[in-house]
Amino acid sequence: MKIRSITLDNVRRFTDPVRVGEIGDGLNVLCEPNEHGKSTLFDAIQALFFKPHGSRDKEVTALRPHAGGAPQVTIEIEAEGRRFTVTKRWLQKPAATVHREGTLIAQADAAEAWIADLLGADAGGPSGLIWVRQGMTDLGGGSTKEQKAALEARRDLMSSVGEEVEAMTGGRRMDAALARCREELDTLATGKNRTPKKGGPWKAAQDDVEELTARRDALAATAEDLHGALAERKRARRDLRELEDPEAADDRRQKLEAARAAHVAAERHAEELDTEARKLDMARLEAANARARLDGLREALTEKAEATKAAQAAETVAAERKTALEKTRTAKEGAERDLDTAQKALKSAEVDHNHALRVRAARDGAERRNELEQRIAKAEKARSETEQARAAASSGPDAKTLNRIESLAAAHATAIATRDATSTQIIARYAEGKDDTIRNGDTPLPEGQPVPLPRATRLTIDGIGELEVRPGDAGHDDSSVEAAAGKLRKALDEIGADDLEAARHAAATRADAAQKEGEAKAVLNSLAPDGIDALRDALAKIPQVEDTTDAPDPDAAAAALEEAKGAFERARIDRDTASDRVSDARDESTRADSTLTSLRDRLKRAEDALTKYGPSTEDALASEATRTTEALAKAEKSHAEKASHAPDLASTEAALKRATSVDQGARDEIARLKPLLARLDERISRSSGDAVEERLAETEEALAAAKDALARIAHEVKVLLRLETSLETARAEARERYFTPIARELKPLLHLLWPEAELTWGEESILPDALVRNGQEEPIDILSGGTQEQVALLVRLAFARMLSTAGRVAPVILDDALVFTDDDRIERMFDALHRQAGDLQIIVLTCRQRAFRDLGGHALRLAAAETMEAAD
Repeated sequence: MKIRSITLDNVRRFTDPVRVGEIGDGLNVLCEPNEHGKSTLFDAIQALFFKPHGSRDKEVTALRPHAGGAPQVTIEIEAEGRRFTVTKRWLQKPAATVHREGTLIAQADAAEAWIADLLGADAGGPSGLIWVRQGMTDLGGGSTKEQKAALEARRDLMSSVGEEVEAMTGGRRMDAALARCREELDTLATGKNRTPKKGGPWKAAQDDVEELTARRDALAATAEDLHGALAERKRARRDLRELEDPEAADDRRQKLEAARAAHVAAERHAEELDTEARKLDMARLEAANARARLDGLREALTEKAEATKAAQAAETVAAERKTALEKTRTAKEGAERDLDTAQKALKSAEVDHNHALRVRAARDGAERRNELEQRIAKAEKARSETEQARAAASSGPDAKTLNRIESLAAAHATAIATRDATSTQIIARYAEGKDDTIRNGDTPLPEGQPVPLPRATRLTIDGIGELEVRPGDAGHDDSSVEAAAGKLRKALDEIGADDLEAARHAAATRADAAQKEGEAKAVLNSLAPDGIDALRDALAKIPQVEDTTDAPDPDAAAAALEEAKGAFERARIDRDTASDRVSDARDESTRADSTLTSLRDRLKRAEDALTKYGPSTEDALASEATRTTEALAKAEKSHAEKASHAPDLASTEAALKRATSVDQGARDEIARLKPLLARLDERISRSSGDAVEERLAETEEALAAAKDALARIAHEVKVLLRLETSLETARAEARERYFTPIARELKPLLHLLWPEAELTWGEESILPDALVRNGQEEPIDILSGGTQEQVALLVRLAFARMLSTAGRVAPVILDDALVFTDDDRIERMFDALHRQAGDLQIIVLTCRQRAFRDLGGHALRLAAAETMEAAD
């Protein structure tokens, strides 16, 4: 390919068409001043060959003139002995056309394909090797995309230049084999470490093994659960018989009544422990909260792990089971009617029981009312003392301010000491009977003690006169002392103190008031931990004595209530059992379809549960639980010491709690065991028909096959990685042979500048690595700017000759490629250009009119298209 002419229309400063031509074979030179359009011409050539006509990127929009319009570039090309005209227009009505000797042969995408084929379908094209943009003479310069394109162009050139290289190394065949190997690897693995690729066979095999493993674990857990259910049903039946024994029930009732009577008598001893009990309750609450957060976090982590495992193993199993639905609905309706009757009876019993309790509470509340009234009065007094102490604690300097003032006082003392240490000193030694006859002002000088004189000082000597002492230049004035004193005075003024002692006294007064405030607040908190209003609310809640004329007996009302509760609980259990059966019959038909959705919801809840703990770690929460537990132990010890004189309350309360717990526990256990037995019967019946053991055996067999498939793919990846390494090693060993043609082509060009010089090459970059002159190897990046651009130009000329040898003839385009070359070497660079121009087309764009006057070659000029056509 050779360029014969270039026409620009609406390209940057050229709002009217301009043309360069006729461009001949060999060396062509366009020498024009700066801002004449040479770089614009170069960018236009780049755009025509490498920017699609539909592109609107920044490089295309940069071609548009300030006045607007659609940039258009036309280039006449000679290839294979025929002439072609290629035109592109961008932005407005974009178009691309190719004409052969006046006949349209391709347009739009077909024209783009024709241009790509002309350039060898190479992303880098000749621009990646032999076209030099102004200011980018460096072989490795340009954007990352441009550098990558240039590297691929060089590799393609090196892999295809000469039959000798093709025979020795495999050339493109080796590249193709390595590319095929990498393609195979890319279908299986990804990343530098070659981990399984998402969506690939390797990853799919791993997923199959994980899924079957999870399914096997789930089935094994189901089988184990069935065995556990059988054992649990046996235990439940035995426990229910023991709990419903009449003698055991009567024994529990008698123990509960005795414990309740003993506890009522002991409660009066508990009031004096009230304050310590509240502190103990707070410690228990903090410890429980800390432990609950720790347990909650651990449970959430465990729940997430279990939910994730279950969700992965979930399968959709469709089954329709609706035959028993109508029977269970009829039974449920009867149970609901019985439950409604029992509920009405329970409400009536609760009304009678509450009435009896209110009457009893009103009689017992008089003493409690008196105690609350006394506590409210004491709390009001403590609140008043707290407010007075708070007001006193708001004045005077705080510890931080006092520390700052003391630091300033220390700095002031240091400044005085420094001044005195470097000042002129005078020592008075008096004759006998002449003591105190030398004075500084009104102050006599002490006997034998050094007195610093930081400035000129006049001393009075009785009976003699005055002595003036003037320190030399080494003496210090009072500037630093005055500055320190000023800062100290300012800090004292801010708090209204005359000196440091006054500031310390004010700070001590403030600290004492703060301590009194804390003590008063502690008293208030002990009397009214929830506030005085809470005490008033508690006082208001103590009921007044009611009329007891129609009040039922509390024991009889309690017995009637218990009987109603039992009847209601039995009816509720019957109704719940019927509801469970209806629900089981209805849900069984959709259980398999909803299993996966249910497990996903479980996993989402587990993840949501974790979010409430924020950044808290298990270690941090464990540390907090330990701290609060230790605090609880201290509170329990303090409460025990206070309670040493009233041990009966704890024992009677424990006895009552135990009796109540035993009685209520028996009731709850009976209420729990009956529906549990019904559910266990249903669950055992259902699980026995699901053939869990057979499904588990099938899953284990499928898992073994999946593991074999995964091992085969892993072996294939290992083989491909070893093949890739072997091919890369072979290509690296053959790469030295690749450089033989380029070294042969470069040798005479280098010797034009440096006799006996050679270039060493980088294995990966396929670019010059160092210049060897006079036996010394000099890295390219430390050479002068002129030497670097000379080497780069000679290498590009060698690349151009090799492109021609490989059947890909392309013009060499240089835009101000010799900016830093001195006068002597530029002459030899001109010789190199002429030497290569014998069978190549070289187009030189430059603004150095004087320097390039001796280049020679065919002179080009950029002029209006009409003028050029008239000249032709």
